[in-house]
Amino acid sequence: MKKIRLAFFILLLSFLSCSSGYNWKTRIEIPGEPILNLDNFKEIIITNFLIKKEAKNFDLNKEIVAYFSSELGKEFKGKLSSRTINLEQEEVFKDESFWREQGIDLKETLLISGSAQYTEEVRKAILERRRDRVEDPFQSERGLAERKFYTFLLDLYLIDSKTGKALYKRNFKESRGYQNPKQTAQFAFFDLIGRVKTKFFQNILAVTKIQERHLISK
Repeated sequence: MKKIRLAFFILLLSFLSCSSGYNWKTRIEIPGEPILNLDNFKEIIITNFLIKKEAKNFDLNKEIVAYFSSELGKEFKGKLSSRTINLEQEEVFKDESFWREQGIDLKETLLISGSAQYTEEVRKAILERRRDRVEDPFQSERGLAERKFYTFLLDLYLIDSKTGKALYKRNFKESRGYQNPKQTAQFAFFDLIGRVKTKFFQNILAVTKIQERHLISK
C-alpha cells in the first residue's frame, strides 16, 4: 500500500510540474482487503451440502464440492480435502456445538459448507417481431417463444472447526435464461456458479481492483 501511495504521489508531482488548468484521469491497481484471510488456515475441509432441490438428472452436491475443490485448490496453499457430514436441517449451520462435535478439533482448520438448490423451468412468452421494411411497416408477427431458465441458490458458510463459529456467511442467488431449448442443466450450472465464485473470491482473496483517480491542476 505504501508503494502505491508513493507511486501515485510521484505521478501527481510530475503532472503538476508540467501542466496547468487540466483534469487528467488515470487508473491504478488497489489490492483488496479480504473479509476472511485464507492464509490464516492450514487446512480447508469442504463438506457435503444440504440440498433443498436440484434439477433432474443432476447431482448438485457432487458438482458444488468438485467445483470449489478445484477453484480453491488454485489459490489455497495448505491442505484441501472433503468430508461427508450428516446435514438434516438448515439450523445446524448456526449450531456451534454441532460442528465442534464432528471430531475436527484441529486448530487453523476451516470448514466450508451450506445449503443449495438448483431449479430448471420453461417460461413461455408472446413475442412480437416487426416485418421487413419492404412490407407494411404497421404489421408485425406475433408468436409464442419458450425460454429455459435456471436458478442457483447457495447459502455458504465458512466455519471454524475448533469453535464451531461461522466466520463468514453469504446468500447467493444467480439465474439466467437460455433461448436454446436443448440447453443442459450441466452447462448452465457452470455459468451460474462461476458468478458465485467471482463474488465469493472477492471476499476471501486479496483481489486487485482497478480504481480511477483524477489529477486536477489549476
